[in-house]
Amino acid sequence: MADGHTRTIEADRRHMAAALALSERNLGRTWPNPSVGCVLVRDGRTVGRGVTAWGGRPHAETGALEHAGAAARGATAYVTLEPCAHRGETPPCCDALIEAGVARVVAPMPDPDPRASGSGFRRLAEAGVEVDTGLLASEAERVHAGFLSRVLRGRPLVTIKVAASLDGRVATAGGQSKWITGVDARRMGHALRASHDAVMVGGNTLAVDDPSLTCRLPGMEKRSPLRVVVDSALRLSRDAIAVRTSRGVPTWVVCGEGADRERIRGLESLGVEVLAARSTERGAVDPESMLDMLGGRGLTRILVEGGPRLVTSLLKERLVDRVSWFSAPRLLGGDGLAAVGDLTLASVDDASRWSVVGGAGVGPDRLALLQAAGRG
Repeated sequence: MADGHTRTIEADRRHMAAALALSERNLGRTWPNPSVGCVLVRDGRTVGRGVTAWGGRPHAETGALEHAGAAARGATAYVTLEPCAHRGETPPCCDALIEAGVARVVAPMPDPDPRASGSGFRRLAEAGVEVDTGLLASEAERVHAGFLSRVLRGRPLVTIKVAASLDGRVATAGGQSKWITGVDARRMGHALRASHDAVMVGGNTLAVDDPSLTCRLPGMEKRSPLRVVVDSALRLSRDAIAVRTSRGVPTWVVCGEGADRERIRGLESLGVEVLAARSTERGAVDPESMLDMLGGRGLTRILVEGGPRLVTSLLKERLVDRVSWFSAPRLLGGDGLAAVGDLTLASVDDASRWSVVGGAGVGPDRLALLQAAGRG
């Protein structure tokens, strides 16, 4: 009996891990909805798979049930988030599972929205469906961290990506930064873009580097994220690549409250969406106000690619959740441009704390993955 129970737990973990892998596949493509994975298993055999489609519809359960057809009756559904119980653009997923005759639902975590949390599980149980929760909960929280952040904190999950020398410099004294890291690290940077809803830079980075901020990995060009440019006074050029191509890959520009109306109209005529956030006393965009606004517009995951001024402003307000730090085996010296500016710390104890949660060699470079203490 014990061996049979152990095998059941191992099978449950394996199938839930497969559902989480499906979930990760569409990260960055489903906002404002979470990217949910669903695997249907009957008699030990996978009969259906589904993941939230691009744009958030249809949901994972719908796709998996369509894939399984009649084989869904009596099956176990492994779903990475509590099946929804509310009626929106599509019927509730818990009702679809019930109508298909699914016998058991395994989910790691409830819906984070307190207005809906537990209602899907209750409806399933009332219909006679066996419900098991908590399996691989920490892994699911990591995958759904962006959605959790938007629902519970009202703002997206913020990840900073840095490509720096060993001594923490992102450019030479003359401003040259191409290329500090190697080809493999740059490819991984493009993959990071593909897994986020938006990539964010400051107006100075746009003026100096004129980046396209798209995903240019072969076969993944359609996974380019939304582009967000933070430019308090709208100094960006109308000839910038991110502006000229905004009808193909959307570009949002966040400015301060007093930005010039004529400049706003000029950018909007080119397809750029201009958003005004609260300004600080110095006239810069207030980072917390900006993230609250972007969360209100549905963004769940933002990748910040610099420069030092924007990165520092977010770090000062402790608004950064994760860091992907690519370190190249080069030394640029003290006159180089530092990855992080002045944080005005009075003591070491005032510094924010980070945990190293992963890392790997990337060609000649090294990637360290860090997470802010107490955050997902």
